[in-house]
Amino acid sequence: MKEILDFYLKKKKEHEQLLAGISRKLLFSSLLRLILFLAICYGIYFFWGNTNIIVPIIIGGIALFLFLVSRHSDLKDQSNKQKELIRLNELEIDLLKTRNFRDLPDGEEFEDPMHPYSEDIDLFGPGSFFQYLNRTGLHEGKTRLAGILTENSIDEIEKKQAVVKELATKPGWRQEFTAIAGLVKTETASATVLDWFKNYKSFVPKLMKWLPWAFTGISVLAIAAYSFDFIKGIHLLLWFLTGLLVTGIFIKKINLLSESVSKIQDTFHQYHQLLALLEKEDFSSEILKENQQLIRSEDKKASAIFKKFSKAIDDLDQRNNMLFGIFGNGFLLWDLRQSYKLEKWISRYRQNVENWFKVIEYTDSHNSLGNFAFNHPAYVFPEINDEKLGISAKQLGHPLLDPEKRVANDFSISNQEFFIITGANMAGKSTFLRTVSLQILMSNVGLPVCAEECTYTPIKLITSMRTSDSLSDDESYFFSELKRLKFIVDEIKTDRYFIILDEILKGTNSTDKASGSKKFVRKLVRSNSTGIIATHDLSLCEITSELPQVKNHYFDAEIINDELNFDYKFKDGICHNMNASFLLRKMEIVDD
Repeated sequence: MKEILDFYLKKKKEHEQLLAGISRKLLFSSLLRLILFLAICYGIYFFWGNTNIIVPIIIGGIALFLFLVSRHSDLKDQSNKQKELIRLNELEIDLLKTRNFRDLPDGEEFEDPMHPYSEDIDLFGPGSFFQYLNRTGLHEGKTRLAGILTENSIDEIEKKQAVVKELATKPGWRQEFTAIAGLVKTETASATVLDWFKNYKSFVPKLMKWLPWAFTGISVLAIAAYSFDFIKGIHLLLWFLTGLLVTGIFIKKINLLSESVSKIQDTFHQYHQLLALLEKEDFSSEILKENQQLIRSEDKKASAIFKKFSKAIDDLDQRNNMLFGIFGNGFLLWDLRQSYKLEKWISRYRQNVENWFKVIEYTDSHNSLGNFAFNHPAYVFPEINDEKLGISAKQLGHPLLDPEKRVANDFSISNQEFFIITGANMAGKSTFLRTVSLQILMSNVGLPVCAEECTYTPIKLITSMRTSDSLSDDESYFFSELKRLKFIVDEIKTDRYFIILDEILKGTNSTDKASGSKKFVRKLVRSNSTGIIATHDLSLCEITSELPQVKNHYFDAEIINDELNFDYKFKDGICHNMNASFLLRKMEIVDD
């Protein structure tokens, strides 16, 4: 772990040094713009009354000032990226030192009580696995990551592993991608952008392909002619008003286009940089190479195509500078020129944008998986066995527990076997259920698992551990639990699942619970499912005598020197040491 920490400390120092250099350039750039502005003001003041000189000073000054503004904006972007890279490294340093990740986004918006497992295994919410894992920079990337964790897919796991392994070896590249992605301040969701592209209707006449250029050429000649007294000021003014009139005919539609593209301006400005990173990187895993091919299929690189659109948006945005907007449209037909560029781009590439967005969002989401693998070099990628042998793990642990305190267990279950786990309160049953659940989830998405060794036959996961009553639906706890069990029974009719249940039929009396639980276990066994059931009902353990597929295991607790002790070890057999009475007495809730 020290090597990982040293890496982040080194990267933080490098980016701090780069930021210091960029900050000096920004200061010089600001002073240069101020000097130019004062020089323009002085020139206008000194040559006041001599329009032959003032007009070229204004036009030339504006052009140079815009160049300096663009250069300053580039430096500002570089500065923001370095600050974000410093923040990312500081975050990883803090997490490695303190393991406190509860201030990170917890994905609470993705919670779904009806999902096959997410509510039971603390996948989302405060202290969740998502909160620990997530390092996405884009909102869409975060949504994509949540989708990866909840899709319950067992397809192409080895290909998924290859992606995670490769991204884990590229920490510097991943951080640069995430830093740029984190600077995207999107006002509009990508789905809305795609919908807007598909439904956009052009309004700029085709003659605007050449008219603005011709108009600009004539304007340059007119200004030169006026400067040398070949034409009068009234002629130049009439030409200027003509440009404003032509632009004015389309002004409402131009305003609407400008308003629409301004909302996605930052997105395209950053996305073309993300595409450039993807294009330049050398990938070896199959999925990443296929994604790279998607953005290389055009005659031009996707990054260059996105940059062109971003530049056109920036150019149209210059209309918001009142002085440039007036003169630019009067002499250059600026708004129509840039609107034509934007519409031409939309017409040519709108069908490709969706794939390019998907590649960016896929990479953003999977960078979190690569980051997780990089931060946990001791974890192992499960060996995938497609012969339906089951799960075998050596020293399997829960990834969110402190490694210094975590108790790991060997765990092996064959396909179509069921384990019944008994144990005292707080002995570790529920933690173990969530450990196994996370091992299955992490294996299915291609992550390394918290174990020394692991062999795994891919299987979908379904759980019932945290059923609750619903006051809003006037629904009892017992009925909620029955609905959950019915959901499980229906699901296993059509697919293979690893079933994890914690204390089923809690909402009924002991005799009814024991009878019903046995019947339910028999049904699960007949369905050829695999899974684990934790219970305090020792009578359920008797079912192993009639069903050889069912095995008994337990977690134990001992009372030593009037103190309760747990070893959190997974053992064969049935637990007979319970602790409820001891705890009631120890906490002085009841008398001896």
